[in-house]
Amino acid sequence: MVPTKIFFIKGVGVHREKLSSFEAALRNAGIQMCNLVYVSSIFPPNCKIIPRGDGLKQIKPGQIVYCVMARNETNEPNRLVSAAIGLAIPVDKQHYGYLSEHHAFGEKGDFSGDYAEDLAATMLATTLGIPLDPNLAWDERKQVYKASGHIFRTTNCVQSAEGNKNGLWTTVIAAAMMLVD
Repeated sequence: MVPTKIFFIKGVGVHREKLSSFEAALRNAGIQMCNLVYVSSIFPPNCKIIPRGDGLKQIKPGQIVYCVMARNETNEPNRLVSAAIGLAIPVDKQHYGYLSEHHAFGEKGDFSGDYAEDLAATMLATTLGIPLDPNLAWDERKQVYKASGHIFRTTNCVQSAEGNKNGLWTTVIAAAMMLVD
């Protein structure tokens, strides 16, 4: 069973109970009706990225859906939390790509998203034998990876939020949802 389609979601939830905060984040993302099975970080060969709305239409209540999920939560007032998924797809669609998860405290969404994207691209680059200079900034490495002719696309999906000012649980999620035909 190899997923043929993938879509990205993100959400945030707030509640006095930690679990209910997670449920609220799932609702906000539109995937509360799914039975989620977490998988590791491989973007399947020949997998098609579809829009969120199209993906949600293909899910039935109670369906088992495989996903790569990043999740973070806090009940500390005003504490910044983020969850991000990074993606790196090779030019050769017959080769697999990478997804990465990143969960952080105190990072703005843009930073967490770039970090997750860098993680995915670095994993793909090392698999493809592209030279890696960890001292270069992400923007510079991104150019090197793309110039290699092996990495077609990198992107990210991120959700960040400040902890509820009254100390309620605040949960953020970002996920790559995988569909099997």
